[in-house]
Amino acid sequence: MSVVGVVVVVVLAIFAASMLGAWLRGGGPQTDIKAVREEMQRMLATQAQGLAGQMGELSQAVTQQLAEVRRELEQGVHSASQITADAQRDVSEQLRNSTTVLARLTEHLGEVQQSGKELTQAAQTMQAVLGGPKSRGVLGETQLETLLADMLPRSGYDFNHKFASGATATAVLHAGRKMVAIDADFPLDACHKIAQQGESARSEFAQAVRERVDHVAGTFIQPDEGTLDLALMFVPSESAFMEVLLTEDEQGRLDDYCRRNRVLPVSPNSLHAYLGAVLVGLKGMELEDNAKRMMARLETVKKQFDEFRQIYTALGNQIEQAAQTHIAAGHSFEQTWAALGTAVPEGSLDDTLMGVTPEALLAMSHSDNGA
Repeated sequence: MSVVGVVVVVVLAIFAASMLGAWLRGGGPQTDIKAVREEMQRMLATQAQGLAGQMGELSQAVTQQLAEVRRELEQGVHSASQITADAQRDVSEQLRNSTTVLARLTEHLGEVQQSGKELTQAAQTMQAVLGGPKSRGVLGETQLETLLADMLPRSGYDFNHKFASGATATAVLHAGRKMVAIDADFPLDACHKIAQQGESARSEFAQAVRERVDHVAGTFIQPDEGTLDLALMFVPSESAFMEVLLTEDEQGRLDDYCRRNRVLPVSPNSLHAYLGAVLVGLKGMELEDNAKRMMARLETVKKQFDEFRQIYTALGNQIEQAAQTHIAAGHSFEQTWAALGTAVPEGSLDDTLMGVTPEALLAMSHSDNGA
C-alpha cells in the first residue's frame, strides 16, 4: 500500500472516531458536524503539512538512492563492459593461439603419417629382403661373426670350417687341440609363424627345430676330426631362444631334446657369456704355452750353464797344471843356475829370467870352463 493510501485511511479513521465521540456526547448533529469538519480540516492541514514534509524527505531519499543505484549501475555496466572486452580479447588471443597450435599439430600429424608410411614401406622392404630362410641365415651369420670378432682373438675361431664329409659349419671355436662347431641356420621363419598364427604353429616350429638339431648333431659333432662331443646352435633372437626353452609338445620339451642330442642352443646374450668363458680358457692356454716356452728356454740356459761349468773346470785344471809346470820350471832353473856355479840374483825368478839372454848364459858357461 502507498503512503497516500495510508494517510487517507488514517484520516478516515480519525473522522470516524470524532463522529462517534460527538454522537456519544449527545450534541446536535449540526454542531457536531461543524466541529468535526473543523477538526478534520485542522487535522487534514496538519497531516498534509506532515505528509508534504515526509513526501519531500522521501522524495529526496528516493532520489539519492536512485542516484546511488544509477551510479553503481553505471560503474557495474562499465566494469562489465571492461570485463567483457578483456574476456573477448583473451578469447580472441586464445583462439589465435589455438589456431596456430592446431595448424602446427596438423602439420606434425602429416609428418607422422608420412613417417608411418615410410616406416611401413621400410618394414615391407625388410620383410621382402629377409623373407627367405637363406636371407635370415645370412643375417644370423653376420650377427655371429660380430659377436666372435668382439669377444675372441682371431686365432680363437674360424669361419666356414669344412669337414671331411663336405659339410660346412658356420664357425668353429678352438679350445686347445679341440674345437666346437657353431651352426647359425636356425629356422627363424617357423618361430615367426607362432607370432602370426598363434599356438597352432607351435608344433611346426618344434618339428623344424628338431630337424635342425638332428642335422647339427649328425654333421658337426665329429670327434674323429677333433671336435668336442657337443655343438652349438645359434639362435639370433632372444624371443626365439625363449620359445625354444618354453616349447613342449607330445614329444616332450624341446630343450630336453637338444641336450639329449648334445646340441646346445645359444642366444646372443648366452653366447656372449660362453665366449667369455672360452676367452678365459684361451688366456689360460696361452699362459700355459708361455710357461712351457719359458721352461724350454730355462732348460736351454741350464744346458749352456753346464757347458760353461765344464769349460770353466777344464780351464781351472789347465791353469793349475800351468802353475805346477811353472813351479817345476823354477826349481829346474835354480838347479841349472846352481850347476853353473852362479848365485841366483835377488828378485823374482820371472824378473831374472826376463833379463837373461842365451848369449849371457853361453858367456857364463865359457867363463866357468876356463876357471
